[in-house]
Amino acid sequence: MFTGIIETLGAVTKLDKDGGNLHITISSSITQELKIDQSVAHNGVCLTVIAINGNNYTVTAIQETLDKTSIGELKVNDKVNLERAMLLGTRLDGHLVQGHVDQTASCTKIEEKDGSWFFSFQYDTSKNNVTIEKGSITIDGTSLTVVASKQDSFSVAIIPYTYENTRFNSYEVGTKVNLEFDVIGKYVARLLGNQPD
Repeated sequence: MFTGIIETLGAVTKLDKDGGNLHITISSSITQELKIDQSVAHNGVCLTVIAINGNNYTVTAIQETLDKTSIGELKVNDKVNLERAMLLGTRLDGHLVQGHVDQTASCTKIEEKDGSWFFSFQYDTSKNNVTIEKGSITIDGTSLTVVASKQDSFSVAIIPYTYENTRFNSYEVGTKVNLEFDVIGKYVARLLGNQPD
């Protein structure tokens, strides 16, 4: 489990395709604190550390992950939002995040307003995921509050700290992002029959 509070940005240093798998090597300021078999969220995708070499570590994304997330679009030197798994017994500053991406969305609008930014996203409704006004959403692993919720789109407000310390400062209209919808909302939707089996 994660909180959606990004610890640091990593940089992709190497990409190796191996059959249906993609081995991703990342340089980060937290590499020395990692260990083999540890779970780390990468743009909201929970991946397992398989190797550590100096300031670099490697994780593997399987074909299912590549098909359902934007991880397969990473290029060398791209920045990646990183968060280690939460520790039980500490404050939960974001919201409960599983690191299981539900689907992707596209950025449709970026608006700077009075020192903050509003980012709008559109997603495919065929998966029956929903947002609600003032509900939680995870975008590329970042825990955020939904504003302007519509059937297939929503916006989020980004403060300067989040803008400067996450991938949001590199987004453009058309950028593909990973979405994880609120886990409680997903269970409620499933119980009400709004989710596919």
